[in-house]
Amino acid sequence: MKTKFHKYIILALISIGFVACNKDDDALPPQSAAEFTASATTVRVNEEIQFTNNSQNATAYLWSFGDGTTSREVSPRKSYQSSDIFLVSLVSTGAGGSTISNVSITVTPASGFTVEDEENLIEGVAVQFTNTSMGATSFSWSFGDAASSTSTEESPSFSYPNEGTFTVTLTATSASGSDTFTKDVVIGEAPASIPELYYIALGDEFIRKLTLDGTGTVNDVVSIAGKGGVGMAYDSVNQKIYFSDFESYPNGNIWRMNLDGSELTSIASGIGDPYAVAVDPAGGKVYWVDDDGNVSKANLDGSSPQIGFLNVPGAQWRAIALDVENNKMYAYDVNVEQIYSANLDGSNPQVIITGNFGYALLVDTVNDKIYFEANRVLKVANLDGSNIQTIDSTITRIYGMDIDYDEGKIYWSGRESGELNRANLDGSAKEVLKTGIASPRGLILKQ
Repeated sequence: MKTKFHKYIILALISIGFVACNKDDDALPPQSAAEFTASATTVRVNEEIQFTNNSQNATAYLWSFGDGTTSREVSPRKSYQSSDIFLVSLVSTGAGGSTISNVSITVTPASGFTVEDEENLIEGVAVQFTNTSMGATSFSWSFGDAASSTSTEESPSFSYPNEGTFTVTLTATSASGSDTFTKDVVIGEAPASIPELYYIALGDEFIRKLTLDGTGTVNDVVSIAGKGGVGMAYDSVNQKIYFSDFESYPNGNIWRMNLDGSELTSIASGIGDPYAVAVDPAGGKVYWVDDDGNVSKANLDGSSPQIGFLNVPGAQWRAIALDVENNKMYAYDVNVEQIYSANLDGSNPQVIITGNFGYALLVDTVNDKIYFEANRVLKVANLDGSNIQTIDSTITRIYGMDIDYDEGKIYWSGRESGELNRANLDGSAKEVLKTGIASPRGLILKQ
């Protein structure tokens, strides 16, 4: 009996062990747990993010980055090409199933710009900025100058009036945020410009310029074929040249052009023999005289003309010069051989010099002198016509004169001599700058 009992005990223990083994075989595998971190949750366009997978109990992974791209890598890297807020999802899968984890990534614009010809920037010349920002819809520039100049253009240009180092700031903005980029630009001192003497070579029907660097280089600026130009004036503020044209009476013109001869435009027409022209850039006026006794003026574009606001019956005007600082103008009448002064509005005309036949006038506003041609001789006097002295006695008709105040020099043309001349203001140290010119007439000095 005892032996049978032991057998029953052993059989019972075997049965219990068998059941226990079956219960272990039926246990479920552990559940996967999706989890990850990002090296940054706010980045700029094209900035790389490192995603680190911290999932548990997983053997496969599916990433969705919110921009239509996916990955099955364990811990991928990712950058975005546009600015927005993106939901990044990781689905982690193991024997126990799949779970998902999400993180929001904010992508702001990436601000940036380049500077054209960055190594050669100089004062007074526009700097071109090229916007290289990505993902932005609007832009805000600050140029770092004393005036705190700004712009909202995408790729603006800006001119610095003086040399120095300036911090330029660009903020690029979109609906998801903004980004700022700064860069120092170094503006150098502008090299001293080489003066140029523009003149009318009427016999060759050209306006030309002589570069005053000692080489004697002459370049054609514009053809004036069919135009009898004799007088010239320079608007240094707007970089424009004016000249008169008496080719056909009474259909004379006043022409305006750029320094390179482009945009040649008639701003006044129907004038009876206009000989001379003068400009007042600050006052926004151009003046001219004609053979019918009229001193006229208009806006710099020819609008609002005032024809004959000063008229002297019988006068045949050949020259006009302005003294804006003293509200005066001067005009030369060859019919009675007189030089007049008057106020800029034409009032109070007075004869200051008589008995001189000539075609050229120039006011020296620094030294209060008036230069003029008298019977083919260059002379100078006080502004009231007193103390007349000879500057150059070369016998030649003069049409054009100009002054370089920095160097203390006067320039003039000689019609019969075919020369362009320069001398000190008292006539000493005379130089012939160019000879052999076909009938040189009006001239201006561009510095």
